[in-house]
Amino acid sequence: MALPQVKLDATEARLAGMGLPDGGAWISEARQEALARVQSMGLPARRDEYWKYTRPDALVQAEALPAPVMEITDTPIFDEMERVKIVFVDGVFDPEASDDLSLEGVQIERLADAGAKDIHWAKELYGVLEANGQSPVERPLAALNSAYASDGLVIHVTGKAPKPISLVYLRQSDQADAMLHHVIKVESGAELTLLENGPAAARFSTVMEADIAMGGALHHIRAQGRDHERRAVTHIFARLATESVFKSFTLSVNGVLSRNEAVLELTGDDAIAHVAGAAVGDGDFHHDDTVFVTHDAVNCESRQVFKKVLRNGATGVFQGKILVKEGAQKTDGYQISQALLLDGDSQFLVKPELEIYADDVACSHGSTSGAIDDTALFYLRSRGVPEGPATDLLTLAFLAEALEEIEDDDITEEIRQRLENWLMRHRG
Repeated sequence: MALPQVKLDATEARLAGMGLPDGGAWISEARQEALARVQSMGLPARRDEYWKYTRPDALVQAEALPAPVMEITDTPIFDEMERVKIVFVDGVFDPEASDDLSLEGVQIERLADAGAKDIHWAKELYGVLEANGQSPVERPLAALNSAYASDGLVIHVTGKAPKPISLVYLRQSDQADAMLHHVIKVESGAELTLLENGPAAARFSTVMEADIAMGGALHHIRAQGRDHERRAVTHIFARLATESVFKSFTLSVNGVLSRNEAVLELTGDDAIAHVAGAAVGDGDFHHDDTVFVTHDAVNCESRQVFKKVLRNGATGVFQGKILVKEGAQKTDGYQISQALLLDGDSQFLVKPELEIYADDVACSHGSTSGAIDDTALFYLRSRGVPEGPATDLLTLAFLAEALEEIEDDDITEEIRQRLENWLMRHRG
């Protein structure tokens, strides 16, 4: 079917100044196929069903809007942890600022190096999970990333990693327009924790494709914040085999536009997939979580837990779907999305969905939005707690369910402290 003229024009304008990166035979073929997907689907427009709550204009236009680089005054998150730090500046790997890429049980390569080879194991995954995730909902910005991302990491996990891999995204340019693509293969029984943080770019696109084999586990914790004027679109595509585990948590503070998509496919029995997020926004803040979880095996568990705190006209969006295919009996699917509106100007837009073709399942979804509980606030104030700190305490209690999805207690505490500091700074 031919694209509407408005989408065709927008897509051609975006692609006009872009060239496919150089690489070996396998990645060049994958990029060509991804480009064909973009041209077939067209870039997203406001009339698209899954973009009606979020304007994609700034994400699809030819040039990135400038975003001032904020001065860093506090210690970056995760900085006190023992980890393998890998730094990207304006979307380009910085070997001088990065640690040695050696880690027991893990092989780490730059995408540029892996892609230069004619034969590589990443051929089985690069662009493959993204292409699978295009149905039943098209995700053209992910295909755009697969076509044009020239840097990123290729990670092969063969054992239990003794410490996390930490991806740090730094900025130097007000107009940096960066794309990164990460491919992760977790072998049977292997385990890895992956951390991400940093402002990255004025406009930032990331795709992570993760294949988790039988009994493998991947824990993902991401912090988005600092530079308020930044715009970002991220995609996670994860495929889970029998008895595998994938857990992802995202902390979002500030950011004029952020859209985080997660497409999870549980293909093996007894697999577990959790995706969660805590977002706090003040003023010109638009945050969109879009999640699609497919159950295609027996006795699998999925959880979606998203909490947003919004004030001064901030906007939060949640679109989440659980699809239970025929034969996926004993499915346990849970979805909750809630917003705490600290004034009358903010809004929370939601679209929760269940689509079930099996009869022995336990699936639920719920969504609420509201203000601070007056009774709870009165109780704290009657015991001498000033209104500002009392509101902060109730806000942190509201966010607690999302933070509980993080496995590591030390990381949970650090994120809780970051949230408390943010609330104190924005109290007035």
